[in-house]
Amino acid sequence: MKNKWNNEKLDKIAKDLVDQMTVEEAASQLTYGAKAIPRLNIPEYNWWNETLHGVARAGTATVFPQAIGLAAMFDAELLQKIGDICATEGRAKYNALSKENDRDIYKGLTFWTPNINIFRDPRWGRGHETYGEDPFLTSTLGKAMIRGLQGDGDYIKAAACAKHFAVHSGPESLRHEFNACPTKKDMEETYLPAFEAAVKEANVESVMGAYNAVNGEPACCNEELLVNRLRGEWEYDGHIVSDCWALQNFHETHHYTKNSIESASIAIKRGCDVNCGCTYDNLMYAYEKGMVTEEEIKLCAYHAMRARARLGMFTDDCEYDNIPYTAVDTKENRMVARKAAEESMVLLKNDGILPLDKDAYKTIAVIGPNAYSNAALYGNYYGMSSHFVTNLEGIQNAAEENDIRVLYSRGCCLGTHSDDNLSRPDKYESEAVAAAKAADLVILCLGLDEFIEGEEGDASNSDASGDKIDLLLPDVQRQLYDRLKGLGKKMILVMNAGSSIDTSAFNENTSAIVQSWYSGEEGGNALAEILFGKLSPSGRLPVTFYYNDNTIPEFTDYHMAGRTYKFITEAPLYPFGYGLSYTDFTYSDLSVDAGEELKVTVNVENTGKMASDEVAELFVRYEGEAFEKPNFTLQGFKRISLQPGEKTAVTFTVPKKQLMSVLEDGTKALLPGDYTVFTGGNAPDARSIELTGKAPLSAKITL
Repeated sequence: MKNKWNNEKLDKIAKDLVDQMTVEEAASQLTYGAKAIPRLNIPEYNWWNETLHGVARAGTATVFPQAIGLAAMFDAELLQKIGDICATEGRAKYNALSKENDRDIYKGLTFWTPNINIFRDPRWGRGHETYGEDPFLTSTLGKAMIRGLQGDGDYIKAAACAKHFAVHSGPESLRHEFNACPTKKDMEETYLPAFEAAVKEANVESVMGAYNAVNGEPACCNEELLVNRLRGEWEYDGHIVSDCWALQNFHETHHYTKNSIESASIAIKRGCDVNCGCTYDNLMYAYEKGMVTEEEIKLCAYHAMRARARLGMFTDDCEYDNIPYTAVDTKENRMVARKAAEESMVLLKNDGILPLDKDAYKTIAVIGPNAYSNAALYGNYYGMSSHFVTNLEGIQNAAEENDIRVLYSRGCCLGTHSDDNLSRPDKYESEAVAAAKAADLVILCLGLDEFIEGEEGDASNSDASGDKIDLLLPDVQRQLYDRLKGLGKKMILVMNAGSSIDTSAFNENTSAIVQSWYSGEEGGNALAEILFGKLSPSGRLPVTFYYNDNTIPEFTDYHMAGRTYKFITEAPLYPFGYGLSYTDFTYSDLSVDAGEELKVTVNVENTGKMASDEVAELFVRYEGEAFEKPNFTLQGFKRISLQPGEKTAVTFTVPKKQLMSVLEDGTKALLPGDYTVFTGGNAPDARSIELTGKAPLSAKITL
């Protein structure tokens, strides 16, 4: 299905403009800082813009939870609304700043998001930019974000970008030189589905090539990926952009070409339309040497100008041109950020201490390096909210309402190379002990930030270029916990991090553990609402949380065997799809109709005493023999809200093609035989059942 902006009128505008360009002018439009062509009334334009979880790097904007937190919502509808808000704020900035003749980087409408790579390894520093480890979840949420950003109007509201195509998920230190060689099965089953969905179902306007090579060819000129698959089999008609300075890698690190002129020519020939970097500065040299033709340059220019035409840049009837600057950072958007933070937080452990009994505690000690930290809220690729609410501030606000005193101590530094207190990591430790001794309850706020886990070149974790070297908290934070655990105080652990952290050593002396992710501008308020029982936690883990000593394959091995919930053989610390609630939900009357499509219906009742959201999850397992068969696969999820005693029917519709298995040669087939359908509030693995005390309902079907 085509969007309204995919039409002959806008195609013709782009074609007419390119037809009037000289070859040099056409080439000038293909770098990320495209030059103005005054004689054609084409203003300069910078293609590089970011809105991973709010408009980023362009001043004030609403800051939503980091992408991994948005995934933990398991709420495609809310994510699409967030995408629409990002587009609105992006348009508001673009409209206002263009009138001031400011067309600088990060102030345009082509947003390089979402990151739909699979978070296949818990050590990957950029994993928190993704929607987790599952291809179905990633596909569903990726489509929601794209649709929210691009809208359904006559023009594209803001252009989304599916990145990084393809097989890109660490290690960061090797990303500019590594040649990923996934199996055909893994390619079709894990690495490509979200991109295919983004192109064929969400009509994403842009696809970004990855830094790494895939099966011997750099991704940004990979014939199989760009020519055969993307433009060919998938019939993609958007534009392709390189990751930043990825084309330079062709000759410098991949040694695929000899120099920048060769790199520019092969990238153009393979369909890379826009270069984030400077390699296309050599296009005219390649043209003069006969290494690239005028037609090839102008085809890429046409794709670029068509994107700008679809955004309404060359007409005066775009429905988004009048969005005012006052649409940025509104109260309404802030409330959506709070709702997202509320839905994202995952209760990992609770011995009954939560929600807090407000009459039981007169003094609470809030301790830890992530208690009073904005960095614990915004992750990476972020904008600047006008009002961040830290964990400490949210707890203080809630405590004040209940006449509870709050004591605060940082306790220790976070443990990053950039931390100016690293030479004295324990300088606040004795203060933390004093605060804890004076309190009835300790809320310990630990975790990571973008300087420990992040992108190569941005993170200060120089030992691993942004990746984690293990799954443990930094030593200094574990030492702080060791000092506090013997005080005999009730302790709640709050974790701000974007990935799997092994907190098993904290279990004995903590009454509850809350995974808060990087929770956005309203994170502190959302956390306090959960702690003090204004709402029930309802987030689910979009990734497996491993024990540090779980057997995880080599980071450089892109084979999926032994990875994620689908292929692990050892029990994890906390499983994919897991999360606790303050109330109880009962599933009953499961029925499965295996007609032309799978129709699964189940009743869900809130049998507890508190209103709450519930995430109903649908998993399917093939019971026959198959090559590298998954343990089970996520096939559906729905977030519902129920009052105590309220009951509703939830229906999942699963196309039969969604149940196909991928064979060793990469082909897909609906294998005949028995299948088991599971539905409940968690996955059907033994660890989920152990932690929740509940097994999903199940039914056998034969296909």
